[in-house]
Amino acid sequence: MAAGVLRVLWRGKFSCGPAVDLPQLLGCRQKSTVSFLSRPDHPKLAYQKLKGKNPGVVFLSGLYSNMNGKKALALEDFCKSIGHGFVRFDYTGCGSSEGNVKESTVGKWRKDVLSVLDELTDGPQILVGSSLGGWLMLHAAIARPEKVVALVGIAAAADHLIATFQQLPVEVKKEIEEKGEWKLPTKHNEEGFYTVSYEVIQEAENHCVLGSPLPIKCPVRLLHGIKDEDVPWQTSLKIAERVVSTDVDIILRKAGQHRMKEQDDIKLIVYTVEDLIDKLTTLT
Repeated sequence: MAAGVLRVLWRGKFSCGPAVDLPQLLGCRQKSTVSFLSRPDHPKLAYQKLKGKNPGVVFLSGLYSNMNGKKALALEDFCKSIGHGFVRFDYTGCGSSEGNVKESTVGKWRKDVLSVLDELTDGPQILVGSSLGGWLMLHAAIARPEKVVALVGIAAAADHLIATFQQLPVEVKKEIEEKGEWKLPTKHNEEGFYTVSYEVIQEAENHCVLGSPLPIKCPVRLLHGIKDEDVPWQTSLKIAERVVSTDVDIILRKAGQHRMKEQDDIKLIVYTVEDLIDKLTTLT
């Protein structure tokens, strides 16, 4: 196990052996051709698919991110190395997918995830959701319980957009409503903020999940950095409390930040997925 990891075991026992050597997974790669999923009356989604054994793995990226991040590529290389299926994709309006990001909403991105599950995967799937993707994976697990057999949240941002907005002073919220947009501070782009429309905030309220028990019965692994300045690690605790599954582990990285893209972070993510594949394969 990589140094600097604090394990918080909600239920059960977490195990991950260093069976995979990752330097080759984190090195140079050749560019591959992007495919597109056509959907009636909806924008085409850009994706990369690796055929292989089940359970397959589907990566859900973060807010305004794309499918070409280090975590997604490392997981793809890992799945290729063991012969398992893998899918990564871009949400509507993001990366190479069609659509206007300014018109995108949590509800539309939820539909994107379900479209990918329904059209691009067969059999049981492990969802790996980073930040916003961690919120969307919960929705997908509830909507497709027969297909989603395990979840891995990386700084899962369930309800975070709404929780952050609600913490703003009344006068600031009123100003955002009048202007029609919110400049959400971030360190992850050159502008220093994400421009989020007020309509997105209003729509996102319909997709909050932490107000009641979540009928998710599959294994859940929640990885979070204690130094995350975007989504507090306590959010992972709330998710663990809400899912009805008893097979839930929370793993905190003492030095981990929001994106968890350092080599030791990625090793932990890959080992966690490997452990779940072994667990699910043993059960079948």
